[in-house]
Amino acid sequence: MKRQESNIPSSSRPKIVVTSALIYANSEIHLGHVASTYLPPDVFTRYCRLKGLDVVHISATDDFGTPILIKAEEERKAPPEYVRYWNQRDKKEFADLGISFDFFYKTSSKENIQLTQYFFQKLNQRGYIYKQEVNQPFCEFDQKFLPDRYVIGTCPFCRSPNQYSDGCEVCGRTFQPGEVKDAKCAICGRRPIFKTSQHYFFRLSQFSQRLKQVITSSPNLQPDVKNYVLNWIQEGLKDWDITRDITWGVPVPLPEAKGKVLYGWFDNHIGYISSTLVYFKRRRRNGRRLWNSSIIYHYIGKDIVYHHFLFLQAMRLGLNEEFKLPDHIPTRGHLLLQGQKMSKSRGWYVSLREFLDRFPADYLRYYLAAITPYNQSDANFDWDDFQVRINNELVANIGNFIHRVLTFIYDRFGAKVPTPDTYDDLDIDFQRRLSEIPKVVESDLAANHIDRGLKKIIDFTAYCNQYFQRKEPWRLREGTKTCLYLSVNAVKCLAILLNPYIPFSTKGLWRQLNLKGSVEKQTWDDSAVLFIRSGHKIIRPKPLFRKIAPDEIAREKERLGKPILAA
Repeated sequence: MKRQESNIPSSSRPKIVVTSALIYANSEIHLGHVASTYLPPDVFTRYCRLKGLDVVHISATDDFGTPILIKAEEERKAPPEYVRYWNQRDKKEFADLGISFDFFYKTSSKENIQLTQYFFQKLNQRGYIYKQEVNQPFCEFDQKFLPDRYVIGTCPFCRSPNQYSDGCEVCGRTFQPGEVKDAKCAICGRRPIFKTSQHYFFRLSQFSQRLKQVITSSPNLQPDVKNYVLNWIQEGLKDWDITRDITWGVPVPLPEAKGKVLYGWFDNHIGYISSTLVYFKRRRRNGRRLWNSSIIYHYIGKDIVYHHFLFLQAMRLGLNEEFKLPDHIPTRGHLLLQGQKMSKSRGWYVSLREFLDRFPADYLRYYLAAITPYNQSDANFDWDDFQVRINNELVANIGNFIHRVLTFIYDRFGAKVPTPDTYDDLDIDFQRRLSEIPKVVESDLAANHIDRGLKKIIDFTAYCNQYFQRKEPWRLREGTKTCLYLSVNAVKCLAILLNPYIPFSTKGLWRQLNLKGSVEKQTWDDSAVLFIRSGHKIIRPKPLFRKIAPDEIAREKERLGKPILAA
């Protein structure tokens, strides 16, 4: 099976399609969602645009399934009304964070319903779907079948309590209805009985060898994730129950299946494809052809590895790759809070909206980019560390260099960039390092190591501060004009290199530099070119960042609930 090359394509190569895992349309976005699934692809796509690459970033809300139905019932709302509210709220909050989706859609769209039913029909025609009677939990008190999140119990694999009946959030394994231990109705807490119900199953077990071949032959998948998934295949894949006895979902497109809908994990990842096709169709382009000729990235968190490496790929294989498999599935770990797993029920989490109401969006983008590695290890959001990094790195390092350079030019040279005079060894070395930094950072961003790329920018800015300090431009001696000329061009370079990370701040910086156009329309490869000429006039500079005070951090800690473990 022919696979795409692992490195970033040049502008002459195919389009890049980037997707972020779909967020459930049933609750507020929290920082854990941002760290693994939304910020990394946004940094990557912003970098691709600066490289002049043809890239689109697609996502949507995940609208169907029992979690949404339960919440809609609790709020006495019709499911379409309920998901419409969350779709619009999520879209706004992502925009407020600077997540630059080219298109943000919904799985309850008519296009996704049609494409999902098309997948089912094709898989059914090819013999990959069959019917089977199952014993399903039924609540006599609530008078309904209890699929998935209507049932809570103990994981049959790792014995973790309070898990839903379709999978464990602790060990990541999925299982069938009836396999969860100590089952209870999620609505009333009573123990359910079991009744027979006819369900449709997908023959996932028949794809073991093909999945193994795809996973082992791909040069782009992370080795630790590959091994994780290959162990599951080695243990033996079970066929997958793909229907549910609920009222909210994609109807099974068979006359004899009236009243049954497809399981949410059957349709939601099809939303990547359907949303992308809609995006291209609205631009009068052949979406299917572009999908199949693109390099595809599916960004996910480690809790949904099973679904994306096995279910998603097997379904596309079942259609003989009528829709192309992903080339990359960048996978990151969970985000802990103060060293503890986040929990909404205990109040041990920070919502995105709460954060944005109290701190600049770029502070969150900067911090999460700095602490989140490109692997399955968990990152930790620590309020004290957040304060230290913002104050010492963003304010005292990056912000300090920028403000010193611009203020000195504005105050001492009438806001005009001076003409360079003599170049000494420090200047020559500085110009060399300036010319190299875009390539140095690019090597990490192209490989999805956004934390490493940011670290190299931080190190370069520290070097810039040292250069400025050693040149002592405040003494207004020979070499001062050269220092300021090179430094203001370094500031311009930082505006471009930092744009994928802190877009709001770099927009403000571009205005202070008084440069034409927008920073997003610049070219990464030319970021180190000395195109700010002598005589160019800047505007009055203002500090881009402010320090975070200790009492702000103290208040954030007080807002948290109680951790599982005592401090």
